[in-house]
Amino acid sequence: MKHIKLILALALAVLMFSGFWSSNDNDNERRAERIAESKESLELLYTYKSGTQKDIKSAYGYATFKSIGMTMFIMTAEGGYGVAHNNQTGEDTYMDMVAGGMGMGMGVKDFRAIFIFDNKKDFDDFVDNGYEANAQADATIKAEEDGDSINEAITLKEGMKLYKLTQNGMAMQITIQGSKYWKDKTLN
Repeated sequence: MKHIKLILALALAVLMFSGFWSSNDNDNERRAERIAESKESLELLYTYKSGTQKDIKSAYGYATFKSIGMTMFIMTAEGGYGVAHNNQTGEDTYMDMVAGGMGMGMGVKDFRAIFIFDNKKDFDDFVDNGYEANAQADATIKAEEDGDSINEAITLKEGMKLYKLTQNGMAMQITIQGSKYWKDKTLN
């Protein structure tokens, strides 16, 4: 029971600080903000990993998420929001996310997650059902442009690639986690 309370407290803290409960009433502004953040995330990816711009353009689709994550000893929680883009139709789907897991570490970080989908089936499955499991390891001490971050994430689902890029934070962790992504009913 004690562990369940800790997990719920971590998840609540992540959601509170992630911007998930945004009070912005203008849906068009929120959509525009998510598209701008998606473009920003892609530019960060292109700088971080050469060749990914070609991967994004040739992919069936991609999704970008802005998230806050927290790890306390053996528990980890994340929360955030983003957009999935279908390269074939040009359609954007606005989404929210939450994740929880176990591992070892300590810290809080603001990061970007970028998924690249090889085909329609995997893209549609992600947008419609939104489950994903991954293993990740990172060491981060970063504030804006100062500091450094080493990130590695492996998704356990075939048909997609996952990149996680830390923007700010201080963390040292190795975790396995499950994530739930869902369509934002207000913005879609």
